[in-house]
Amino acid sequence: MGLTQGVFSLTSELLEGGNQTSTFEFLLWGLSDQAQQQHILFLLFLWMYAVTVAGNLLIVLAIGTDTHLHTPMYFFLASLSCTDIFFTSTTVPKALVNIQTQSTSISYAGCLAQLYFFLTFGDMDIFLLAVMAYDRYVAICHPLHYMIIMSLHRCAVLVAACWTLTSLVAMTHTFLISRLSFCSKIIPDFFCDLGPLMKVSCFDTQVNELVLLFLGGTVILIPFMLILVSYIRIVSAILRAPSAQGRRKAFSTCGSHLVVVALFFGTVIRAYLCPSSSSSSSVEEDTAAAVMYTVVTPLLNPFIYSLRNKDMKAAVVRLLKGRVSFSQGQGQ
Repeated sequence: MGLTQGVFSLTSELLEGGNQTSTFEFLLWGLSDQAQQQHILFLLFLWMYAVTVAGNLLIVLAIGTDTHLHTPMYFFLASLSCTDIFFTSTTVPKALVNIQTQSTSISYAGCLAQLYFFLTFGDMDIFLLAVMAYDRYVAICHPLHYMIIMSLHRCAVLVAACWTLTSLVAMTHTFLISRLSFCSKIIPDFFCDLGPLMKVSCFDTQVNELVLLFLGGTVILIPFMLILVSYIRIVSAILRAPSAQGRRKAFSTCGSHLVVVALFFGTVIRAYLCPSSSSSSSVEEDTAAAVMYTVVTPLLNPFIYSLRNKDMKAAVVRLLKGRVSFSQGQGQ
């Protein structure tokens, strides 16, 4: 909470003493510049946002109300679902409002706030995926020591450490962006992100680019490598298992995680670690990549983790039946 308050305090100070005024506004490029596509895009993204929030919220409630799922694996899954709700909510509602009102403006302070929370929740997604891979590695490769290694206290410390690190990284990037002046008010994306903001800056962004390369490489590539190493060890252990049924169950559990990892990291690496030009086709490609990791991945998570997991399906069914019977009991 202190870090969140700190970024707003920092933003306020920069607005008062910096080179931007409180009336300065950016104009977001949006999801498409084709007027005839706006109504379809609004309905599509409204549906995806509603399903994302409802699906992830259902996972959180199912895990919270089912004592059978009070284990480290599902604790991290609930944390991931909460993060996905916040992550999507930093960008999609604003994009929907802009489409509906036919206004693409966002205030300078609003842009910095959106950037900070987007980076915080986006990096948190990355760290949680790495922690979940480590959890599966311990469960499969060291099952006898699992409850000792992944104790409740250690799980809580891991998640708290992830939140602290992501907040510090996001605050660093937000501070560096706030020191820039901007030649153009048009941001070539549907939300405020590092790359598009640096493209419209009048100042030399070499420091920003170096920090992005260092912190971005650290935050993205190190967790990605940890995930790869974890799953190489997991696959090796599974192949040595004598039971064919045990191998299928392990592959099923880990397979859903790998689908999310491949989709999420593939588009994030494309967006942050691969340079792109300012051409129209490049902007469209960057926007498509951004949609994949900001909207599509959080949308798919509930389906991947619930439909491919018997325990989650059973918990969701019990939750829904419990609500129905509760409402009937109230009526009687």
